[in-house]
Amino acid sequence: MNVQREDQGQDRDQDRDRGQDLQGDCGSCFGLCCAALPFSRSADFAIDKDAGTPCSNLRTDFRCGIHTRLRESGFSGCTVYDCFGAGQKVSQVTFGGTDWRQAPDTAQQMFAVFPVVRQLHELLRYLAEALTLKSARSLHAELRRALDETERLTLSTPDVLVKLDVSAHRQEVSALLLRTSELVRAEAGRKKKDRRGADLMGARLRGADLRGANLRGAYLIAADLTGADLRLADLIGADLRDAALAGADLTGSIFLTQPQVNAAKGDAGTRLPPGLTRPAHWE
Repeated sequence: MNVQREDQGQDRDQDRDRGQDLQGDCGSCFGLCCAALPFSRSADFAIDKDAGTPCSNLRTDFRCGIHTRLRESGFSGCTVYDCFGAGQKVSQVTFGGTDWRQAPDTAQQMFAVFPVVRQLHELLRYLAEALTLKSARSLHAELRRALDETERLTLSTPDVLVKLDVSAHRQEVSALLLRTSELVRAEAGRKKKDRRGADLMGARLRGADLRGANLRGAYLIAADLTGADLRLADLIGADLRDAALAGADLTGSIFLTQPQVNAAKGDAGTRLPPGLTRPAHWE
């Protein structure tokens, strides 16, 4: 029994450390999201930028020159992005702290590796959350094995990472996360309509009872969710850009991330799950 408790304590310590590693640390990154990723002129970005081309706002110290005024400068898309810690992992671990300006010959490979590791870190974020869900206790052993394997993949060499079939791994993990979701949502005590991947853009869902709903990958862009009850809802991959969440209750919702929250519009009455913070731009 003592050995089991000790093992459980070590698991909790490891999970806490992993949780810290899954938060972006721009000070330890070589501006990879600002250089490796493309974006197009739109409501989210003021300019076009090709993949592998550093943003014109990226300074020589890898900091953003307009970080404090991104929204008013037309770069709101930057404010809702999160690498889940992949940036510092690639910068400091995969490439050993040598940046792409110091070693230009590494730039192309570093920029190719970053989005792969970012996908793996996003999966780590979901798996770490799943391990905190008591309703999914029967799956914890499988979840921990999946987390360990995903972490192992993030520590691969650049040559291995650029060839990794991350889609196949993602499908395996997603199937396990769906099983986790079903256990959690069953707590709602009733069968809810499956809205997975549903087109709910601009939908009028004010005050809607969405407890235990499956909203995985749903398009909720500009939807009116004012005062909606989203407890126990699965929001993995849901597009919440400009969704009205004023007064909505998201406590107990699962797989909701900070980028999703940042992209939505809430207020002081919006209730969020533990670990997520109210964005500064909310009223």
